[in-house]
Amino acid sequence: MFYWIWQLVYLVTFVASLYAFIEALRTPPQAFEVMDKQTKKLWVILTGVASGVSLLAVLTGTGMFVILGLVATLIFLLDVRPAVKGAGGNRNSGPYGPW
Repeated sequence: MFYWIWQLVYLVTFVASLYAFIEALRTPPQAFEVMDKQTKKLWVILTGVASGVSLLAVLTGTGMFVILGLVATLIFLLDVRPAVKGAGGNRNSGPYGPW
């Protein structure tokens, strides 16, 4: 029973970290500097390692460092991504917001 619960945790962590990795790759490097959120290179490395560790945990069923990867992923998704999205300068903005 606990095995399947942990497998679900590993799978959710993998999906979230892969999403964070893709978002870190898509975000321009200037947005990180403008919002003072470390560098793009650091976040790409952290989220990439988190994706790899969580994928390894999904495939093997054991993951000692998955929690650290989850912490890095959550920091990126909840703190860094909203800040750098606002600094990106969305080109599809109208006078009252995006359209």
